[in-house]
Amino acid sequence: ITRNMLKINDETVMKTKILNKIGIVSAVFAALSLTSCKDSFLEVEPGTKTTLEEYFASDAHLYESVVASYQPMRLFDWNGASYNPLNICSEVMADNFWAGGADLNDYSYWHHMEDYKADPLHTLDGIWKQCYIGVKNSNDVLTYINNLGNKLDASKKSLFTAEAKVLRDFYYCQLWKFYGYIPVYMENLRAPYTCPQYSPDSVYNKVITDLESAISLNALPMQWDDANLGRISQATAYMLYAEMVMYQNDDTRYARALQYMQEIINSGKYELNPNYANIWTSNGEWSKESILEINYTDGPNGKRAYDGGVGNVGGTWLPRIISPEGGVSADGVDNGWGAAPVRVEAYNKFKTGDVRRDATCYRPAAGSYKPRYEDTGLWLNKYIARSANLQNIAGATDANYNNNLRIYRYAETLLNAAELLVRTGGSLADAQQYLNMVHHRAGLTDNRAANIDNIINERDLEFMGEGKRYWDLVRTGKAATTLVPDANGFRKNTWSPNRKYVPIPQSEIDAAQGGLVQHNY
Repeated sequence: ITRNMLKINDETVMKTKILNKIGIVSAVFAALSLTSCKDSFLEVEPGTKTTLEEYFASDAHLYESVVASYQPMRLFDWNGASYNPLNICSEVMADNFWAGGADLNDYSYWHHMEDYKADPLHTLDGIWKQCYIGVKNSNDVLTYINNLGNKLDASKKSLFTAEAKVLRDFYYCQLWKFYGYIPVYMENLRAPYTCPQYSPDSVYNKVITDLESAISLNALPMQWDDANLGRISQATAYMLYAEMVMYQNDDTRYARALQYMQEIINSGKYELNPNYANIWTSNGEWSKESILEINYTDGPNGKRAYDGGVGNVGGTWLPRIISPEGGVSADGVDNGWGAAPVRVEAYNKFKTGDVRRDATCYRPAAGSYKPRYEDTGLWLNKYIARSANLQNIAGATDANYNNNLRIYRYAETLLNAAELLVRTGGSLADAQQYLNMVHHRAGLTDNRAANIDNIINERDLEFMGEGKRYWDLVRTGKAATTLVPDANGFRKNTWSPNRKYVPIPQSEIDAAQGGLVQHNY
């Protein structure tokens, strides 16, 4: 949601909340039943005769529907039921972070995922729920556009269509990566609310084709102006495309993905932030390096209640979740809940002089905080709970940090291009240039040979804590040899292909009444 979108008034929020409730309860089945209800109870006179189709017949109201499509991605961190920040949910399955918290019962699903023993009762449910709400809301936008026909300006029709499709594909991408075998529908379901459950390859084919259709509209700007930061851009669509194609190892689409990366590079709209540490400050939000961030604010318009009142969303919980208990007042670090400590092995991956080490890993003085489970003395500095990110809110503070979540950065564009050049037999000189641009920005002066191993290692250091590592290890075939038991005994199991996906939540299996099958193990 853009900074302007954050300013939507309470009336608009209520309308979008009401619309959200129209959605299906689960991805494939929702049964509605009324018992012991008198007819008179059901005969309610609506406050207005306006239908949904009539209400969304104007540009302004259609824009409200677009806003509703962004809303779910801001609730991954806490959606009123569970904590599911995209980056941490990915990182606990890789080799740089532990699940942490108070004990094995704190964030128990992360501990199960960390040890590759997740089950339907200890798995991610927030990502599943938020993504399908996002799919539903995006489909609504497309439905209203179709209902408007020629009443909608052609350019705005193309813009909103592309925006809604890319948003929908973004949600499906998360579902595809985490769960694999999922229902996919491009129109919202009607009674009896059933939908086939597709294999991961079929999901990929459906979503990547839809994404190609959105890109081909050429309706999105390569970069939005300051008033619309946070909206889906053409560069965002390109990055999502490259992410999916590279994760699928779809060599038939490598050339197109490379073309898209080079379009971003040649556009001149983006560049590396010369100061890596600055990226993670408030001043570094939406720098020239930013392609997509999920916006959060600690201002009055973003007041968010501690009790999980998700209809009044502004700030993020993430810094509180991943910071040391008790905080470190001398460093301006607030109290945290001790989740996702950085592994010592991850800290030691950085070479001397690599500025990314201290920008990524926060090491407080010994005895300055209360150690919790799996404590390493290291924390994710990129999103640490700093009082500087919580200045404009009164009352409850846990959920109101203003740290934007970085989803795509220009550094990833460069490393994607370098890897795709190598994989397609393109210019190794260009690949090395792109790789070295990222490597040298980190304060390192040596030149890295442009090969797959060096590029993947650079991605590890560049994006540590941003939720990229697990997927890189899986797609490159390195997971089975890298994700192995540790000396501390926190991870006892070795990753295997049948643990590539996390299980679908049991609540969704039950709600589907036979419409969903667990394929993960």
